[in-house]
Amino acid sequence: MRAIKAKYINELLDTENDHLKKMNEIVLQSIEQEKLLLQNLSQPQDEELTMGQRLADRVARFGGSWKFITWFAVLLCIWIFINLLLTGRHRFDPYPFILLNLLLSCLAAIQAPVIMMSQNRQEEKDRKRNENDYQVNLKAEIEIRTLHQKMDLLMQEQFKKLIESQAEQIRLLQAIVREEKRKSN
Repeated sequence: MRAIKAKYINELLDTENDHLKKMNEIVLQSIEQEKLLLQNLSQPQDEELTMGQRLADRVARFGGSWKFITWFAVLLCIWIFINLLLTGRHRFDPYPFILLNLLLSCLAAIQAPVIMMSQNRQEEKDRKRNENDYQVNLKAEIEIRTLHQKMDLLMQEQFKKLIESQAEQIRLLQAIVREEKRKSN
């Protein structure tokens, strides 16, 4: 009887060792996958901006603000008001305001590409941010999948142990029944 119990304990230890090996493999796989994702995420995000890029950002920030609209409206009103008040030769831009139209066209021609450059850089930043978000989500998915694998493995092992325990209990009960039959005979 002792030899059977020793064999049973050795089998339990062997299954426990197999279980630990499987768990170690899963952990190693998840660590390897996490290293790959962390390497991609840890790349430097802040790039060195050129003077032109910084200027484009400032122009876009100012050109898209209420402060710019207010200053622009005030300057237009002052320009028109001064040219309407001055008489004769002192007017530097008489009524059809051709010089004002030229200046506004030049401002629009310069401001539009500068704002576009800033928007393109912002779009690139957003794209990189979205890629990082995707990788973080992927990492979370891998972690969840790893947890599911661990849980499945634990449940399988517990089920095996439960069945083995029940089988051992049945054997013991059968031995008790046989012993009782012998005693009664």
